[in-house]
Amino acid sequence: MSEHQAPDARFAPDGPHEHDIIDPTTEEIVATVAATSAAEVDAAVARAGRAAEQWAARAPADRARLLRRFAVVVDEHLEELARLEVREAGHPIGNARWEAGNVRDLLDYAAGGAERLTGRQIPVAGGLDVTFHEPLGVVAVIAPWNFPMPIAGWALAPALAAGNAVLLKPAETTPLTALRLAELGLAAGLPEGLFQVLPGAGPVTGRAMVEHPGVAKVVFTGSTAVGRDIMARCAAGLKRITLELGGKSPNIVFADADVAAAAAAAPGGFLDNTGQDCCARTRILVQRPVYDRFLELLEPAVRAFRVGDPNDPDTRMGPLISAAHRERVRSYVREDAPAVIRGEVPAGKGFWYPATVLAPESAADRTAVEEIFGPVAVVLPFEDEADAVRLANATAYGLSGSLWTRDVGRALRVSRAVRAGNLSVNSHSSVRYSTPFGGFGQSGLGRELGPDALVAFTETKNVFISTEEN
Repeated sequence: MSEHQAPDARFAPDGPHEHDIIDPTTEEIVATVAATSAAEVDAAVARAGRAAEQWAARAPADRARLLRRFAVVVDEHLEELARLEVREAGHPIGNARWEAGNVRDLLDYAAGGAERLTGRQIPVAGGLDVTFHEPLGVVAVIAPWNFPMPIAGWALAPALAAGNAVLLKPAETTPLTALRLAELGLAAGLPEGLFQVLPGAGPVTGRAMVEHPGVAKVVFTGSTAVGRDIMARCAAGLKRITLELGGKSPNIVFADADVAAAAAAAPGGFLDNTGQDCCARTRILVQRPVYDRFLELLEPAVRAFRVGDPNDPDTRMGPLISAAHRERVRSYVREDAPAVIRGEVPAGKGFWYPATVLAPESAADRTAVEEIFGPVAVVLPFEDEADAVRLANATAYGLSGSLWTRDVGRALRVSRAVRAGNLSVNSHSSVRYSTPFGGFGQSGLGRELGPDALVAFTETKNVFISTEEN
């Protein structure tokens, strides 16, 4: 299963093996995709295993060349991929173009690491000791629906560069870009079987991938609950695993900050991708002396965040992914909820939900501690630095966050004190392909991206060569 998505009955083992892809903006069926059975997963793993052996035996420079060619082909089809993302996920076209471009950039960046995946020479007595990074073999990647292309690329690119084969299961609702990427990989010259896309539901296709003895590692992005289940299933085979899970990230605004800049940036922190983002800054913590002023500035900024047709380049927020998910988001905001801001959405079809800012009476309110995964934020006052850190850490999650201050010392102190894997000061930037990404606590295990991404898809082998005379 993918992020915050229940199993679909149409994927039950004894039910039909196909799924309609719904455009979240028009509610129209745009495609019907066949699901992958457990037997088909078994055959795919066998193909991937053979391809992995041959791929790992190729010179690193040859792997790098093919991955760069893959990046070029993705770039040549960037607009096509972006338009597919608009249709299946409802993302604004500007966001979708960035997502396709991120896959291109990840492939190019990872290709550079193929020839730099170096071991070490360790000083020892009596000989020479060296280490090697050996590929794992077959890697299973289970990608979510909220960022279908880039998150798939986070694992796909470094895993291939390190010498592995990849099986990608996209989310049930967003398989189209993944299927097209697999076609583009073949067109770029990747060997048959090296990168395969296996659409289907978590309880069928995903489970078969996770439990298959031929899969050496599982990479999952999604809900914490599903992540726990996958981790338990991987334990039986001692599989390597990377989990990027939920979040409830804070946006901390101190009184000494540029309050106008913080308020102007806040909507992007929780409305980007319609709030369907584990890094969304949905807990806005504002120091009490500037609390009222911040809210005065926040309201026009939220209302200026343009909601509408994702095909319009000026649109910044589209619909939610599905009717079911809209109901889930709605369940958090009762009619008499203490809302300080309620936005507007287009009339008619589409899974729209308005930008909403709540001011709960308690920091323990479920809207302040649970991941809503929609365009809903809470705003809470705090007294001083210690209080800000206490509130920021009052969550089981620890994925991301921001803090706004002009005091460099405070920025460093608070950054060290907040338990989160990715923090930004005077910005909401969480993800760069050149820096590590991952969470603390219930936000997951392991790190993705950055200069060490390839190492996560290898085993370290130590070799000692005696130089002693016989």
